[in-house]
Amino acid sequence: MISTDDMPDRWAVVDPSAYLGPESWARLEIDRQLVACGWVVQNHREMALGAGLGVAVREFPMAKGHGTSDYVLFVNRRAVGVIEAKKVGETLTEVEWQSAKYATGPAEDVQAPMSPLPFCYESTGAETRFTNLLDPEPASREVFSFHRPETFASWLRVWEDLSLGGPDRATLRQCLQSMPPLDHSNLWDVQYQAVANLEESLRYNRPRALIQMATGSGKTHTAVSATYRLIKHAKASRVLFLVDRAHLGKQALAEFQSFETPDDHRKFTELYAAERLTSNTIGDSSKVVITTIQRLFSILKGEPDLDEEVDERTGFDVEPAAPVEVSYNDTVPPEFFDVIIVDECHRSIYGVWRQVLDYFDAFIIGLTATPGKQTIGFFNQNFVMEYSHEAAVADGINVDFDVYRIRTEITEHGSKVDAGLVTKFRARQTRKTRYEKIDQDIAYAGADLDRWVVSKDQIRTIIQTFRDNLFTEIFPGRSWVPKTLIFAKDDSHADDIVQIVREEFGWGNDRAAKITYKSRSAGDNPDQLLKDFQTSPTLRIAVTVDMIATGTDVKPLECVMFMRMVHSRNYFEQMKGRGVRVIEPNDLKVVTGDAEVKDRFVIVDAIGVTEADLHDTVPLERKPSVSFDKMLLRLVHGRFDEDTVSSVASRIARLDRSITSDDRADLEKVAGVSLIELSHLLLDSLDPDRHVEAARQATGLADPSEADVAAAAQSIIELAVRPIADNPQLRQKLVDVRKSYEQLIDEFSADRVISAELSRDATDRARSIVTSWRAYIDEHKDEITALQVLYSQPHRRRLSFPDIKELAHAIKRPPYRWTPETLWNAYETLDKSKVRGSGSRVLTDIVSLVRFALSQDSTLVPYTDRVEEKFAGWLAQQAQAGRVFTPDQERWLRWIAEAIASSLTVDTDAFEYEPFVQDGGIGRAVELFGDDLGPLLDELNRELAA
Repeated sequence: MISTDDMPDRWAVVDPSAYLGPESWARLEIDRQLVACGWVVQNHREMALGAGLGVAVREFPMAKGHGTSDYVLFVNRRAVGVIEAKKVGETLTEVEWQSAKYATGPAEDVQAPMSPLPFCYESTGAETRFTNLLDPEPASREVFSFHRPETFASWLRVWEDLSLGGPDRATLRQCLQSMPPLDHSNLWDVQYQAVANLEESLRYNRPRALIQMATGSGKTHTAVSATYRLIKHAKASRVLFLVDRAHLGKQALAEFQSFETPDDHRKFTELYAAERLTSNTIGDSSKVVITTIQRLFSILKGEPDLDEEVDERTGFDVEPAAPVEVSYNDTVPPEFFDVIIVDECHRSIYGVWRQVLDYFDAFIIGLTATPGKQTIGFFNQNFVMEYSHEAAVADGINVDFDVYRIRTEITEHGSKVDAGLVTKFRARQTRKTRYEKIDQDIAYAGADLDRWVVSKDQIRTIIQTFRDNLFTEIFPGRSWVPKTLIFAKDDSHADDIVQIVREEFGWGNDRAAKITYKSRSAGDNPDQLLKDFQTSPTLRIAVTVDMIATGTDVKPLECVMFMRMVHSRNYFEQMKGRGVRVIEPNDLKVVTGDAEVKDRFVIVDAIGVTEADLHDTVPLERKPSVSFDKMLLRLVHGRFDEDTVSSVASRIARLDRSITSDDRADLEKVAGVSLIELSHLLLDSLDPDRHVEAARQATGLADPSEADVAAAAQSIIELAVRPIADNPQLRQKLVDVRKSYEQLIDEFSADRVISAELSRDATDRARSIVTSWRAYIDEHKDEITALQVLYSQPHRRRLSFPDIKELAHAIKRPPYRWTPETLWNAYETLDKSKVRGSGSRVLTDIVSLVRFALSQDSTLVPYTDRVEEKFAGWLAQQAQAGRVFTPDQERWLRWIAEAIASSLTVDTDAFEYEPFVQDGGIGRAVELFGDDLGPLLDELNRELAA
């Protein structure tokens, strides 16, 4: 096989789909994926099974009656599996019977460990499904790519070796059926129930499961218990534990290290290696791998390492602007992990990271206290445990809270700096200050605070109010400042708050500290600061932005202050949840000397977050609720805001990746540019550097005003959107094509049964389809070439396959979405006596459908049957005329007839493909028919085609 790496550079830009048929393209892509996965790909006639551990042999003949398998997979010279290849777009579950047939039919002289062959694939190159017949209830599942030969060798080694478990313990799914009873001794009731329910879900082979447990109820301990049992009893080879950020990975590792196994009371890490990744290398012996999703993505991309600061931030904070795309990585193949546990999954599985999880052929288990619609949808609505904050409070696992609301005039209404005052200005990034005497009033609203304006007295007033009421109204009778966590808007805001807290409480640096991602760059160790906040009596108030927002365990925390607004309900619940954890009275007294017991915590709301209308989920894109056509219309109406333009660019780029070359060519013809160019044009117009540079050129000023920059930006964006805004034909075509390719997958709505009863006859729907189909032919008979030809009697010209493709393409678009199979089934439903040949349809059957609709045929017959009947009649006529063909000639004539049946016409170019090429191609055709070849082809095209 020729590797794409060996092709000349000038070929690199050629799209194979432009010159290959759909099934040939699928074979080429399957070959490429097999090679990437470690298989040696060979043709049957040149097979050499010693060429590698795994050899994939194309077009392999099976035992009599079982046909020829597209691929047979050999490991250690033994046949172990098959691949059924199909063209892109075919529904793979419909062809599982074919791969199953091949799996049961290896030839007698083929060595195989078992029959049927255990590993079956169906693949289009774009989609692949896999069935493992070693599983107790073999069921196909979608996989990113093919498994490696060494993976199959390992599974078969266990299957054949009784000492390793034997046939009944060869796979993870087999082992899940025979898990020993769960020990209750080291688990709370809620934890025990969560593990038991999870194992039941896994036994039923449900690929995803969601555990919702209130903050402080021991989700991580529950996960470690489940992990131990999956490794020990289910023989899971490796478990991935995804955390929200690197710091939480340290907490997770500590949980694994301290976990005492219930059977022999040894520590988990004495039995199994648990590794928290601090580099992009995974240890060979690691049974548990702890990392962030951003580092995992970096590993899959093959990057040497990940910046430590990026790893310290959450996957949500560093999420890319568009969904990431993952390619096959042979060092971390899809089967690398058997189980993935996603901690804080309400944040870690946002759609942009989703393909990182979809890459792995693994069970996925989510842990969260606050699941949103997106999280619930991702886990297929499969709650295996629901344990709310209210239930945890009732059980004494959480403490409840009170709210202390602080309102100030500036917070709510803003203020004004009067003209003539010498005013301080501070650079946001460097915090360098300058002074200027302003020549006009500067008014600002409450929403502007700590963005472009800082009101020191607003911060001071809130802190003074908190201080003055702390021991009278908030924590009456106390004298120690309770451990308090303040949420700030950004790092600069946090710095201002810390300084004012120290001033108002009269404290030094060790009593109030900022703990953010940037603390390290400022010379502080945020990990040590956090440890001090958890355990030291000295550090009383910590100010953070996001670093302690989720997952971090600060049990002595008694006060959570919000000086920043959040809009996600889930995020607010997580931030609020920092205060719910219980702590033993003696442990609390160690860090807060006058505290007797933690029976509540207090939310100090200085911004109105507890009164806000919070959203349940964070959007995946900038305009997720706006349809594509409405978004395009906004551009027409002059709505050039960044969110709309960015979303249009993103959707056009996504569309370009999913459509056929024909549709792409149609769109680009109307647009005048490629879709990628169009997308880049829109995105580039949003570049703020371009806006500033344009404003400089327009004004001649080195430092143009915000208004000048905004005007320049408006002009650039307006110019960029013109190809769409001024082209209604393009807008409609974009919408139509997108609808024809995409289905909305609702993973969020929970369904309920309204009724369950037998359906009434479907004839009404079938009649509607047939009536609409006949009306469509009449309406478009002058526009669509195929209808023009078929409508005319006699035909004015010969019908071509591109004509039929054009018609098929047109009827598949909204609002009809018809396929030959849809129309055929409708006719069959109305009057089965007039329809012949149920089953799968080919594109040329559209000819039969049009002829039947126009009453040119009294019976609806598959086009291939029509051609076969005509060919049989033509042969009979030739015999009567004394024209005799040799067996070789007749075989070629039948091939030509079959080509006409599938493509409407045939010429000598077809002889370069199967089945002609295997018998010598055009040279053999000339040898058989001589000078009669051209006239013979014309005659057959004329006599057999419609």
